[in-house]
Amino acid sequence: MGQFEGKSVFITGAGQGIGYGVCRAFALAGAYVALNDYDAALAENAATAINQEVGAPRVTAYPGDVGDVTANTALIDAFAQQRGGLDIVLANAGITRYMPFLEATPDVFDRLLAVNLRGTYFTAQAAAKQMITAGRPGRILLTSSIVGQVAFPNFSIYSLTKAAIQMLAKSLALELGGYGITVNAITPGATLTERVVREDPDYERNWAEVTVTGRVGYVEDVVAAALFLASPEARQINGHNLVVDGGWSLRSPLPDDHPTLPDKQDYA
Repeated sequence: MGQFEGKSVFITGAGQGIGYGVCRAFALAGAYVALNDYDAALAENAATAINQEVGAPRVTAYPGDVGDVTANTALIDAFAQQRGGLDIVLANAGITRYMPFLEATPDVFDRLLAVNLRGTYFTAQAAAKQMITAGRPGRILLTSSIVGQVAFPNFSIYSLTKAAIQMLAKSLALELGGYGITVNAITPGATLTERVVREDPDYERNWAEVTVTGRVGYVEDVVAAALFLASPEARQINGHNLVVDGGWSLRSPLPDDHPTLPDKQDYA
């Protein structure tokens, strides 16, 4: 039996990258996973790929925009009702946009806050309500970013959302601990994913050169943090922000060749 055998897990923003990696790991460990992503086709393909690898229908696609609170809450409620409860949620969905502060516009500001902050906040709220209703302990994980702690050029809007998520983990931990629910944030540093390679084909080399450990972060590094915080061994860890950046933020140098305004930018 896997470590999370029979557990019910809901993960947002999981069609690729870190979210996908966490979905895959939970499924391999025996959990039943709701894989959410804004891109319906990406979500379906991701769920199919993991199920084929696991050899069992462990993952179900739940496509939707976390910025739409009503629709996202309905997805979480439906999954929890189908599974008879909810054990673990990872509010991972987030979008990025490089933009100089003096060129920032209200529509970009509102969209990033809607997905990154409002989506995270109300994903956690919907999950907590389901956990409390079922009367069993739960784990809520929130994905932040190292740029929520260290200033990064042309990232002011994204950074403020990620800084807020770190404070949100503390606030929710204080309010939900009495229900047996722990809330923690995971703060990845430079992590090699499909998206960042599209922005910078030399991402792995560039960030390895400025990271204390001498290598870039990989998805499995963040996956390991998520699995630990969701495990029984982490039952007394609450309101914590776990940084997974290889020590980069100890000195925070930027790669010479890293684009501060990539030509290709993603909203997903």
